Amino acid sequence: MSTARSMLLETYLKKLKMPQAARVYQAMAREAEDNNLSYEEYLLGVLEQEITQRESNRIQRGIRQAAFPVIKTLNSFDFKAVPSLNKQKVLKLADCEYIKNLENVILVGNSGVGKTHIATALAYEACRKGFKVKFYTAAGLINELIAAQQEYRLNRLEKQYSAYHLVVIDELGYVPFSKTGAELLFQFCSSKHERGSLIITTNLEFPKWTEVFLDEQMTAALLDRLTHKAHILNINGESYRFKQALARQTIPD
Repeated sequence: MSTARSMLLETYLKKLKMPQAARVYQAMAREAEDNNLSYEEYLLGVLEQEITQRESNRIQRGIRQAAFPVIKTLNSFDFKAVPSLNKQKVLKLADCEYIKNLENVILVGNSGVGKTHIATALAYEACRKGFKVKFYTAAGLINELIAAQQEYRLNRLEKQYSAYHLVVIDELGYVPFSKTGAELLFQFCSSKHERGSLIITTNLEFPKWTEVFLDEQMTAALLDRLTHKAHILNINGESYRFKQALARQTIPD
């Protein structure tokens, strides 16, 4: 291909916003010629490369926007270390039908049993399937809501939240909320009811949620909304992190 023709083709591909096609079309043209491929087969191959790269970019962009503190996957979770956790139930949730059905997932258990790992892994799978996801600690979400209220941009922030198909609220119950914080979190969760999905991790059984929300009536109303269409996973047992630490210490040098 002449230099002028190559430059023109690359200009067209740039205007069409097809960077991957611009990177591969020459090499694939040589491959098509060597393998006696038709024009249609060559074009299909170039377009498949562009689509595959766009899909990969979309997934990576979604993962970055989700703001996971650490990427966790189900493949890296040792289900044998937490026998109280229903593995098949978790794997079924990974297909993300609960998001399509606007259902919630609530993981309840003591500290260290792997709640955050499972929540992150499920949210990561949601990103891979094209859902818009955001990860928060409960304290971080409340701080953001309070700051938005003080700066008179709460409505704008709520519109931003409404775009997420799934929001993870991690570590609910570890830190008591102020009255304002509790009310704002209640408002946030209520706004997501049947409009999106939540994954919540907590170390508190439901009757103890009043310890952080400080109001029995509000707590009852919140639990009614959250559990209306929810998958509740009770995880009991020894610390998953502690077992992992012991396992590392017993590995011979």
